[in-house]
Amino acid sequence: FKGYIFDCDGTLADSMPLHFKAWRTAFAQFAAPFSFDWQLFMSRAGKTLEVTVAELNQQFSTALDPDRVSAAQRASYAALLPEVGPIVPVVELLRGVASKFPVAVASGGDLPTVRTTLDVLGVLDLFPVIVTAADVARGKPAPDMFLLAAERIGVEPRDCVVFEDSLLGIQAAEAAGMAAVLVRRLLDDPT
Repeated sequence: FKGYIFDCDGTLADSMPLHFKAWRTAFAQFAAPFSFDWQLFMSRAGKTLEVTVAELNQQFSTALDPDRVSAAQRASYAALLPEVGPIVPVVELLRGVASKFPVAVASGGDLPTVRTTLDVLGVLDLFPVIVTAADVARGKPAPDMFLLAAERIGVEPRDCVVFEDSLLGIQAAEAAGMAAVLVRRLLDDPT
């Protein structure tokens, strides 16, 4: 491959348990009437926070405010962020390829959080290109983030490989015409 594109949460950073905890805190704060378990959480992995709340409103016939719940999740996650650790094999691979090939991050997260996460992991300086949901019209599973990342690193999509922890991300990579590697946690449910 000539270009390497990485998702951030759950791929480079072992942050999914922290995001899950932050979601549960936010939903408790707003008295969400549904059970937000690990499986439900992972079914939304890769989507923006606001889209997640909107989809859960549809699924459970609730009327939670997507902006307020998302803000609460972000605040809770920000407090937990110093605890984030790396997905060691992926970060080791990143360090090996970053000196030889163009690399990028394509994440459904917001730019400040992604940058902070990469900084905590000690890899922010390896990424000249960071694409987030705010940079594109459609998030994952649409291919837009990965296509923009490939364009910004100057590599044809067919010559890129994507590392992702979500099935929505894998679908997005495949829709972009890229190879994809699914990154899995050893323990799926941290509860």
